[in-house]
Amino acid sequence: MLGEKAENSFINPVFERSFPDPFILKFAGEYFAYCTGLWDDGRVFGVLRSVDLINWTELGGAMSRLASDVPFYWAPEVTYSNGKFYLYYSVGNETLMEIRVAVSERPDGGFEDSGHILTSEDFAIDPHVFSDDDGRRFLFYATDFLEHEYIGTGTVFDEMLDPYKLRGQPKPVTRAQFDWQIYDPNRREKGGVRWHTVEGPFVLKRKGVYYEMFSGGNWQKPTYGVSFAVSDRINAEGEWEQFADGKKLFPILRTIPDMVIGPGHNSVVRGPNNRELYCVYHQWHCGERKLSIDRMDFAGGKRLYVAGAGNNCRTAPRFSQICLNSIGVSNITSGGWDFSDGKITSSIGSACEIVLADKEESFLLETSFRSAPESSGNTGLRFTSESGDRFYLNLDGAANTAEFGKYDDGRKAAVRLADDFNRFAVHLLRVERTHREVRFWLDDRELFKETEIAAGRLTISFFSESGGAEISAFELTRGYEELFENDKLARRGWIETGEKAEFGVENGILKLGDRSGSSAKLEKLEYFDDQEIAVNIAISESFSGDFDFAFEFTADSGEIAAEFVFGFDGSFWNLTANSDGKSKTFKISDLIETNFFRQFIFKRTAAVWKLTCEGMPIGEIEAAGNAMRMTIKARNCTVGFDMVRVTAI
Repeated sequence: MLGEKAENSFINPVFERSFPDPFILKFAGEYFAYCTGLWDDGRVFGVLRSVDLINWTELGGAMSRLASDVPFYWAPEVTYSNGKFYLYYSVGNETLMEIRVAVSERPDGGFEDSGHILTSEDFAIDPHVFSDDDGRRFLFYATDFLEHEYIGTGTVFDEMLDPYKLRGQPKPVTRAQFDWQIYDPNRREKGGVRWHTVEGPFVLKRKGVYYEMFSGGNWQKPTYGVSFAVSDRINAEGEWEQFADGKKLFPILRTIPDMVIGPGHNSVVRGPNNRELYCVYHQWHCGERKLSIDRMDFAGGKRLYVAGAGNNCRTAPRFSQICLNSIGVSNITSGGWDFSDGKITSSIGSACEIVLADKEESFLLETSFRSAPESSGNTGLRFTSESGDRFYLNLDGAANTAEFGKYDDGRKAAVRLADDFNRFAVHLLRVERTHREVRFWLDDRELFKETEIAAGRLTISFFSESGGAEISAFELTRGYEELFENDKLARRGWIETGEKAEFGVENGILKLGDRSGSSAKLEKLEYFDDQEIAVNIAISESFSGDFDFAFEFTADSGEIAAEFVFGFDGSFWNLTANSDGKSKTFKISDLIETNFFRQFIFKRTAAVWKLTCEGMPIGEIEAAGNAMRMTIKARNCTVGFDMVRVTAI
């Protein structure tokens, strides 16, 4: 029986009808979901729309059936590039399946098959398009391996030469290795062989590491679920390293008897605040495969986790602090602007500027925009600091260049965009600012990395010059994500204060250590009243029987508002929370292992701190007054930090 839904929460499944093999695309601030099979209107691949990942509206089928009248249409995935939406899907008679691509100019339907078949295998299903940092795209999919040691379906990838053609050199990524991946020990239709299944690939990249998520086994068995494999190179010599062996390490999303049956065929999408990641999958519910979502994240140590599938109530996806509908006429700096149809459009023939956000420190922003058809000018963002320093990102679609520059000293740098860059199509600009460092992405490509700017709060404006531009989405989430990808910590607002500290960044890991008993310390001067702090941590070594590490939050007065201390008492690991004059201790020995990364989350809302570890509740304690400084401390030990992320909520 489903639990009771609370305010700002949801219960899986999030859509009441059958919706197998779900894929969700986020485009211009909205979500579009696509599923396997025939829809009510006679078309194939049902489409839903949502703004929050929880409440969905039916839109109909994505495309018409093929003239050949093949019976099975499986696993659609939609990508967007340069003004067109591409729907990749598998089609056939279940024994013979091929991957094709359809095209549309909108995400909610109208797809027409392009006539292109991408694969040559007899059986090819579950297409997934992955875009790498360098702009190359790859198609991952599942196919059969009849001469492999573990006979059955596995995953491969091939480079895409364009949206309609592969290089034709598929290479294995993950094939069956373990018993949990057995689909049928005596599969009659395959000649009675012991058949394994690894399918439904979806690829992520973080800190130079590639992660392929996949489904394995038979949904009718309790061993069925979603796991992943990793590689430091997309074109590795051999197969990628799999995480779950089914004995010591289990799939990260799997069947829970009497609660969750057959969770699988997942995709991944960012939540409305663009910080939270959600695993999108189907589970069997009332005899049908239904759309479900769960928080997921990178835990450090080349590991993913999903925050516990189940039918219990969980917190709904969070929105950004600033979005497009909060921008009005009072934000206009110059030129004419029109506010209609959920978009903001500048006038043609004059210089126009509008303030999107004011006095922001660390943040993540995403904006979807395009140049007007009659436009011949530039578009971009301007940033002004409290000290008066000004810098910009300018996109010149006519010259196919992106330029970052500073008005005060004239310094600038430029990169060339793709030769076929269409400035009249919608593009996604992503900006991440942490203290004095800023990074820019355009669509899937990082334009400028680790660029230094002035400290202090920024005013952010969108501009168009000598031509109109349309903004269709804007989202700004306050906070930062520190991945320790370089050692320029001071530029990102970190201050080392501990005496005799052992301190350094190596291979994407911050090592903070102390042998003197006086605590190594690292401070960060940024805090929000309601916030979520996620930390990926591992104990590297200890130098005494008496050691601990802690997260401390203090006000400008120096008064400690909250403290969370990880300590070992000789027998057990404990997490002690001190806040508002109260103290609580929680045993966490089952969550701590030497050199094994775990993600802990400290979330403050409504004057309460809630403590969790990878979706597992630890406890809570009342919150004291506001704090301005976070200090990480280590005493008589060395602690590794893969990530520190602070998100305003």
